Amino acid sequence: MAIRTIREYGDEVLAAHCKEVKEVTPRINELIDDMLETMYDANGVGLAAPQVGVLKRIVVIDTTGDDPHILINPVILETSGEQTGYEGCLSLPGKSGVVTRPNYAKVKAYDRNMHEFILEGTELLARAICHELDHLDGHMYVEKVEGDLVDNEELMAENEDEN
Repeated sequence: MAIRTIREYGDEVLAAHCKEVKEVTPRINELIDDMLETMYDANGVGLAAPQVGVLKRIVVIDTTGDDPHILINPVILETSGEQTGYEGCLSLPGKSGVVTRPNYAKVKAYDRNMHEFILEGTELLARAICHELDHLDGHMYVEKVEGDLVDNEELMAENEDEN
């Protein structure tokens, strides 16, 4: 396993549409392992393959720190509800913005063995699913930000002042 370089906002690979995975090869398995290691190293909750420069429809998500979800060729089947809150991205370090997303998401995907499964999530998991799947179609959360992006250090200082 290796930590890969996370592509940053403005890199053209982040605006590209990803290709479907036809089979899980040793290289795809290595990519998945590297994505997990890269996500954990960066203290993220999700990472999409284009964020490490690979135009494949693969995302990894772990909102709890001990339960990683590997989604190959994911497709959102259903969403409902609404949540509005600050969202950031490993491809835009140090920044956050207010984004409204569904509060529930249901996605169909394939695991490493190309077995289909359904993942349902609410709150942070729903946000992460929607955020990461946007990356697979060349979209970033900044397209959905309500208002201005803020510096994360300023946001943390504001939260400390409120407490």
